[in-house]
Amino acid sequence: MFAEPAWDRDAGGAPDPAPRPAPRPRPAPAPAPAPGPRRLRALLRRLEASGRCDRDGDGDGDRDGGSSSGSEHEAATRPRPRPRARAPSCREQQPEPKPEQEQEQEPEPEPRLSRQQWRNRQKNKRRQKNKFKAPGEAQPDPDPESHPEQEQERVSGRAAALRARMEARLEAARFRYLNQQLQAGSSRQAARLLQRDPEAFALYHRGFARQAARWPEQPAQRVVRYLRRRPASLVVADLGCGDCQVARGVRNTVHSFDLVALQPGVTVCDMAEVPLGDASVDVAVFCLSLMGTNLQEILEEANRLLRPGGTLLVAEVASRFLDVRTFVSAVTQLGFKIVSKDLANNFFYFFEFSKTGRPHAGATLPGLRLRPCLYKKR
Repeated sequence: MFAEPAWDRDAGGAPDPAPRPAPRPRPAPAPAPAPGPRRLRALLRRLEASGRCDRDGDGDGDRDGGSSSGSEHEAATRPRPRPRARAPSCREQQPEPKPEQEQEQEPEPEPRLSRQQWRNRQKNKRRQKNKFKAPGEAQPDPDPESHPEQEQERVSGRAAALRARMEARLEAARFRYLNQQLQAGSSRQAARLLQRDPEAFALYHRGFARQAARWPEQPAQRVVRYLRRRPASLVVADLGCGDCQVARGVRNTVHSFDLVALQPGVTVCDMAEVPLGDASVDVAVFCLSLMGTNLQEILEEANRLLRPGGTLLVAEVASRFLDVRTFVSAVTQLGFKIVSKDLANNFFYFFEFSKTGRPHAGATLPGLRLRPCLYKKR
């Protein structure tokens, strides 16, 4: 039924597999390129050096009995040497990284200071340098034993400077204490305190003058400039005159009153009980003298002294006012009206009032209370 396979069963052979395709022939290697003239010259120089090449044709150059063409072909078929690496140029060269230890040891650059920061640093250096140096002290002598007299003078000068600084601090402390006592009590208490110790009043005014010297403008000079623009025939009452700067600066007739007389011509009295008649002055001045807790009595006394239409001048430390509007409103209820006020100065305020009539009877004005100058305990 089926055809017999085309192999011999008795021989035990296997059928022939399918014919495989013939392998593709590999391409022949490309011949080596012919060496160039520069390559040939290099080979010739190498052969001449080894004694295998004879340029003259005498047959002495070929030791192996071969021809020169074979040597040239052998040299040409040798593998070319690998080209040398080109040295990097200066631009390509990079600096070698430094070790980590050296990098950690390098100090960090200081931040750039502004002009103000540099000035502050120099100022702090000078303060630290002159901290323990007396004013006007000379440079120390490197050999003090060679000049014992100069060394003794220098030590005595330093002791005197230290004593002067301590005395100045003591006077400043006493001034703060007196100022607080004068402003925390009534004018009658202040009068009794200073009459028992007149030297305390002089010390108070020295301390006040030392502090007021730092102000750009003196309140007494402001009052003097105001009075110089007014007629010289006006009569002035300086209530709390101190060292009489107003009386010395104007040509007007000035009645000076204070708790203690520092200058001749000063009448000692309480500012709430001035020994002058009614309507006897044209200008009443309170130049840093509204002291005490009874300011209403003091301003009512000023109203009694002034003529109708008279002027009331008030110059007081700016930090003592709780509320300027409340203070002005309280003064107007005592028979005055506000004419002008100057609040531009950071140290003291200046007010000008005009008398309009008598104060209101029985009125209690809490707005007249001024803040006392309280100091920290040291």
